[in-house]
Amino acid sequence: MSQYKYYFRKPKSEIAKDILKGLAVTGVVCLAATSPYFAINLMKSLKSIKRYNHKKVSNTFYNLKRDGCINIEIGKKNHQVFITLTERGRKKAGRFQIDDLAIKKPKKWDGKWRIVIFDIAQLQKLQRNAFREKLKGLGFYPMQKSVLVCPYECKDEVGILREFFGLSKKEIRLITADNIEDDVSLKRIFKLSQ
Repeated sequence: MSQYKYYFRKPKSEIAKDILKGLAVTGVVCLAATSPYFAINLMKSLKSIKRYNHKKVSNTFYNLKRDGCINIEIGKKNHQVFITLTERGRKKAGRFQIDDLAIKKPKKWDGKWRIVIFDIAQLQKLQRNAFREKLKGLGFYPMQKSVLVCPYECKDEVGILREFFGLSKKEIRLITADNIEDDVSLKRIFKLSQ
């Protein structure tokens, strides 16, 4: 079976995931409602969904609106349709974004350590544990309970996690260091050579 055919058979939840992620990236989709090619233009606007069957996409949009994940508004003057994420839709899209998060490993290590330190209140224990586990899942190594280290650039990924968990820069800090005392074991853990 070709890869092209596979995409048309993806379950509706995958279509919803691609729609939400696409809207999270674009912010808003604006289309002319009077166009006979409305559905096609919609699919072109969100490149992530253009490979799907039109009817399945239409049904998925309807379900997302019914579930309160998207707003669909028609402008009065020029009859344009505006599609945006609701707060619920942003949260759902954020979860998908977090699930797909990965830190890229360069071919050659730049010799710098990225250290995340965090001080999240005891009252937010679930957030703290989820944040720690997500960092470990991204490849960070725990030096202490609230100090994790990674040898690769990860500023964007840490920023996304900070925003997703609703935490401040005072609660989560990213430090880039040239040296960690006695880092031989860390280099071994990350299989680094310089």
